[in-house]
Amino acid sequence: MQQVQRGARPRLIQALLDSLRTPDLRRRILFTLIILIIARFIAHVPMPGVNEEALRELFERNELLGMLDLFSGGLLANASIAPLGVYPYITAIIIMQLLTPAIPALQRLAQEGEWGRQRITLYTYIMTAPLAMLQGYGHLVLFAREGVIELGGALSTVTLLFCIAAGTMLLVWLGDRITEHGIGNGISLIIFAGIVARIPASIKRIELSIGPQGVLIIVLLTALFTIFIVYFTEAYRQIPIQYSRAIYRGGRTFRQVGTSYLPLKVNSAGMIPLIFAMSVIMLPGTIAGYFAGRSSLAATIQDLFSPAGSYGGVFYWVPYFFLVVGFTFFYTMIVFQQQNIPETLQRQGGFIPGIRPGKPTADYLTRVLSRITWAGALGLGIVALMPLFTRWMIGNPAGTNPQGLMIISSAGLLIVVGVVIDTLRQLEAQLAMRQYEGFLR
Repeated sequence: MQQVQRGARPRLIQALLDSLRTPDLRRRILFTLIILIIARFIAHVPMPGVNEEALRELFERNELLGMLDLFSGGLLANASIAPLGVYPYITAIIIMQLLTPAIPALQRLAQEGEWGRQRITLYTYIMTAPLAMLQGYGHLVLFAREGVIELGGALSTVTLLFCIAAGTMLLVWLGDRITEHGIGNGISLIIFAGIVARIPASIKRIELSIGPQGVLIIVLLTALFTIFIVYFTEAYRQIPIQYSRAIYRGGRTFRQVGTSYLPLKVNSAGMIPLIFAMSVIMLPGTIAGYFAGRSSLAATIQDLFSPAGSYGGVFYWVPYFFLVVGFTFFYTMIVFQQQNIPETLQRQGGFIPGIRPGKPTADYLTRVLSRITWAGALGLGIVALMPLFTRWMIGNPAGTNPQGLMIISSAGLLIVVGVVIDTLRQLEAQLAMRQYEGFLR
């Protein structure tokens, strides 16, 4: 009778009930929720003397700040005492990934196994604090120039910079506690919580702009986009791998052969190409914005490189799409080279049937990855154009900023989907150890 009841219940609900009935897993879930609540409290502790009206107007004009606010978990838009959130840490991770193939010492560390990864992680932590202070100084100068805050003397500025760096390191530490004692990747969950926390305000803003019926259409479109991203994120190509090793038993040698698969993801770059592409495409308009009041050419450049600019924003969206495609190939190949998959297979006695170990294996995997990356790059390009599709579907005029019609931005949807899938998989693994059904099939 109990098995019939378990089968009759929805699988997700049953898995949630099973996880909450397990004492240690329940503690992990509650610990994760408590840390996320603490992180959200930090998001609502503002810097002293913030002009909220000037802050709101600044974010309406500057789209680059909106992108940075996404990775700060909403702390930048609130002018929180830790306005950068974990963004400097993410920047440090990306810098280390880009430097590893170029610096031989880092290459050797990456090949040293767990000890090498720990050293690279330590260098990433060390890099985070100065990056937070450098980025924080840029934001403080911008806020002061736009009338958001008033900077005092050098001592006041230095104090704020140390507070910003300390806030970033505190959030990184909280994220590490979730990773170690909770469920899921802590850094990703902190960003996820910030994105989800802004959904009600986004819906309210859209409702005031296009009305309740428009909100319903956008909610349905967001659901369709989410389904597309889920399938796109989970798509992969399986490469068959055979393992052969010698076993000595009773003075005789036996050859043990096994078969496995190497999954190559269609989208192995994640949302990083969107960040790179958006940073590049926003640069001309951001620079021109500083001279827009003094030069007609600067005002024209700012208008052309705007998502709601002249000609339907074609000078923004078309280069944006091709930049996303290009950066997807660039970042995917860098990450693939760092993984050293052919060398790892050769050390473990694995080989691809019909392909010789060593360089032929590397060439074969590179060819396969290049082909499936075309699907990944075009898929990311479609994700990047989701705001434009949304504007076309609701029939808004070309002068409307498509970014303002999204409940969650394209990069935000990628983050949310990725974090949810990763967290459910980790919770599924915990349940599997206790012989419960998991969330995913």
